[in-house]
Amino acid sequence: MKHEKQHWRKKSYQKVNLETKLLVVDQILSGQLSNNQASKKYEVPRTTIAYWLRKYSTLVQRNTGMSKNDEIKKLKERIEELEFQKDFQQDIIADMELITGVDMSKKSLPKTLAKEIEKKKKDRLKENGSMDVLGYLSKPSTKDSKHNKNKK
Repeated sequence: MKHEKQHWRKKSYQKVNLETKLLVVDQILSGQLSNNQASKKYEVPRTTIAYWLRKYSTLVQRNTGMSKNDEIKKLKERIEELEFQKDFQQDIIADMELITGVDMSKKSLPKTLAKEIEKKKKDRLKENGSMDVLGYLSKPSTKDSKHNKNKK
């Protein structure tokens, strides 16, 4: 006797209470379980768990009270802070390269950052004159600077 396969037999699930839903979502968000593990452990479809996660994240966002505009403002402030740090670090690298005479940035940094540092070095040399190996500035003579001011 042959057994006929039943196609697309829908699996029945029990209803899950709110506490269990929140427990599952919390375990997934904290990294204790993956979606697949939670699906097997609690016998809930993965799509249902994904729905719970979406619903929970919007609930959390409403409770924190952070609007999209506030979040954008906070991120812009963070970008400004990081840009300041980057400029400060590039200034230090440019100064060190001028003092030591060693091009560290070309060897160890991406090309775009190395170019920015090279530009900062050139600007420093134009402003301050040249630096020798010991880090002493050789500023243009006062006659040259007075002559340049008169030209302007």
